[in-house]
Amino acid sequence: MRNYTREEIMELVEEEDVGFIRLQFTDIFGNMKNMAIPVNQLPKALDNRIVFDGSSIDGYARMEESDMYLYPDLNTFEIFPWRPQQGKVARFICNVYKTDGTPYSQDPRQVLAKAIAEAKELGLSFRVRPECEFFLFHTDENGMATTTTHERASYFDVGPLDMGENARRDIVLTLEEMDIAVKSSHHEHAPGQHEIDMEFAEASCMADDLMTFKTVVKTIAKRHGLHASFMPKPLSSVHGSGMHLNMYMRRDDKNIFTDQGDAYGLSKEAYYFIAGIMKHIKAITFITNPLVNSYKRLVTGYEAPSHIAWSPINKTQLIRIPSIRGESTRIELTSPDPAANPYLALAVCLKAGLQGIKDRQLPPSAIDQTIAKMSAAEVATAQVEALPRTLLEAAGAFEEDEFIRSVVGEELARKLIKAKKAEYLDYAEKVSTWEIEQYLHRI
Repeated sequence: MRNYTREEIMELVEEEDVGFIRLQFTDIFGNMKNMAIPVNQLPKALDNRIVFDGSSIDGYARMEESDMYLYPDLNTFEIFPWRPQQGKVARFICNVYKTDGTPYSQDPRQVLAKAIAEAKELGLSFRVRPECEFFLFHTDENGMATTTTHERASYFDVGPLDMGENARRDIVLTLEEMDIAVKSSHHEHAPGQHEIDMEFAEASCMADDLMTFKTVVKTIAKRHGLHASFMPKPLSSVHGSGMHLNMYMRRDDKNIFTDQGDAYGLSKEAYYFIAGIMKHIKAITFITNPLVNSYKRLVTGYEAPSHIAWSPINKTQLIRIPSIRGESTRIELTSPDPAANPYLALAVCLKAGLQGIKDRQLPPSAIDQTIAKMSAAEVATAQVEALPRTLLEAAGAFEEDEFIRSVVGEELARKLIKAKKAEYLDYAEKVSTWEIEQYLHRI
């Protein structure tokens, strides 16, 4: 991890001929925001004196307390490799502060920092590796996004069948140039669908990297004349896009989820962590699957989970344990999608897992059979519950789960519930193409 000083930043900016600085932050819905400043304003930024109007950002400050400050995290300084080489553009990821000099509690980055600090007090660090899926679609004559792709490639196919191979390669090279380590990349199941997996990193760094990842993917795709979409289910008849989260905890640089003496190679802490996630997963789903569209993905038939179960072998379950063990032992949560705010998603997963460890909770028995192939009686006997079916149902679960609400804070929780209920009701009131096709001609 970098450890830049103010002096080193100033030297780098001069040496690299940086002309503009972007001060980036993430809103409560997971959207990247930024303010661009000329390089002569950098000393002011490094003194934490850049102000923005928080009341103009959805879910942020009220009009009466609109002024907010951007505090750059020096270790996130990065020069965009795709920008001009003269008058280069660099960025900082910032924390949001109030006028009294205290952190803004509803800043998603602060929410995650608070959860990480609690783990640190227990001598633990939280390591995460996401598997990010997305679509590359064509654009129309005006450069606007479509859901059209001319390719017919499928899982692990290669070029020329995989027509997005060159764009994906350039994305990976750009990520690595920005010091984001990539484990692998490949074509996914659906035509036009791709996956890029990053290497494990500490949670705060990974959340920053995920926000940067989205920017890079969209920017490089546009350079190839394509539109990159992280929409969970843009097409109804093919696989949706997930963001599986591989997670484990470390203490004294050792993976605490491994135990060679256990039948599954899992430690008690691993079982406790699983139990904590499963106990709160309905409320967690509101954070990890934040769109109306997210719940079109969480259905049977497309390798996405629809029920609350875990397995050491079955990859269709909500939680699975990848086969590699020892220091590489990890838990894989398969429900999150790439529309999630990564700071909030990692915060609720971490806190739920920590609570399971503190309470020494044990998960229910593993279910290795694919739930979609089980009879209703078998599902009932196994006492397997379903994940929320809609955003409204997930909002209700989040509203009822006092613990998960406390992770994000009551004020932020209230804003998210209000916004997402309104989003669902707006969706429910709209007449869809499906309704017209089903009813117009015969009723």
